Amino acid sequence: MRRRTVLLGAAAGAGTVALGAAAAPAQAEAQAQAAAFVRGADISWMPQMEAHGYYWNNSAGVRQDLFAILKGYGITAVSLRTWVNPSSDPANGHCGIEETAQLAQRAKNAGMQVLIGFHFGDTWNSAGVQNPPAAWAAMNYSQMLDAMYDYVYHSCNVIKYYGVTPAWVKIGNETNSGICKPVGSLSRPDQMTGLLNAAYDMSKKVFPSTPVLVHLAQPQNLSGVQNFLNAYRDNGGKWDITGLSSYAQGGNVPGVLANMQTIQAGYGKPVMQVEYGGPVGKPAQVRDSLRAFITGLQGFGGLGTFFWEPEGYPSFNSYNSSAWDDSSRRPTAAMDGFI
Repeated sequence: MRRRTVLLGAAAGAGTVALGAAAAPAQAEAQAQAAAFVRGADISWMPQMEAHGYYWNNSAGVRQDLFAILKGYGITAVSLRTWVNPSSDPANGHCGIEETAQLAQRAKNAGMQVLIGFHFGDTWNSAGVQNPPAAWAAMNYSQMLDAMYDYVYHSCNVIKYYGVTPAWVKIGNETNSGICKPVGSLSRPDQMTGLLNAAYDMSKKVFPSTPVLVHLAQPQNLSGVQNFLNAYRDNGGKWDITGLSSYAQGGNVPGVLANMQTIQAGYGKPVMQVEYGGPVGKPAQVRDSLRAFITGLQGFGGLGTFFWEPEGYPSFNSYNSSAWDDSSRRPTAAMDGFI
């Protein structure tokens, strides 16, 4: 009996060794996936803020280059929006392709990856607003299609001229209801798809290996996201990654993550959280919710998360979902969510 116990023990030990050997590659793969997970921030306001005398201190209260501070939190990528013919308004303008490309070059020189996000408007487009650029407003579908081809091809070549190959290109911003409405409205899915496919094709023509995202808001409303993706897919829409915005906090995070996982599984495209943020006055809550998103996304193979304009001081434009303190110019505890 004793001998049998010893043999069983030996067999169990051998099994443990075998299992350990098998587990080693799996552990290495998990570690590699964690390392590849993108921690990013949209910093499109940075040039306007600098022009108005704003600067950023690190957590020790020492003035430092913003890129260096972000890298200290493990951030490896920045997201930069671009508008077609923007105004000079510091908060709601700028971000023309030349300015965006110059900032992209700065980011590249700082060792950052870059996501370029096309809004296809002269200012903000979002889930509730999808206005075409003023120069396109009177165009019919055929004319707008030509304009889309020309605009995206030109813009990508400007970025290339500045020596930047984007890690990602995002065609549209929170396009739940379509783009360039009414021509590219969701209610006209063939035209909506045609316009977005033109943007996809021109992005790939200039940057063949760069993945292209479509971008939807409010994943807490699963059917709203699915309505767009179903229409886009069924009309031959092309995309490589599904970008999602969510600013969910606390107890709302698990439900949003579950919907993100459903979206990823349902369309066979990896998801990326391209916008996140929370109340600047509740940094601990924002930190903990960010950590929950990062852990949850990693758990089902999501690609990364971007904090939207963490450097944007409320005094600059009354933006209250940033992660920098206006008085001390230091990052708040919200940024610790990346660590």
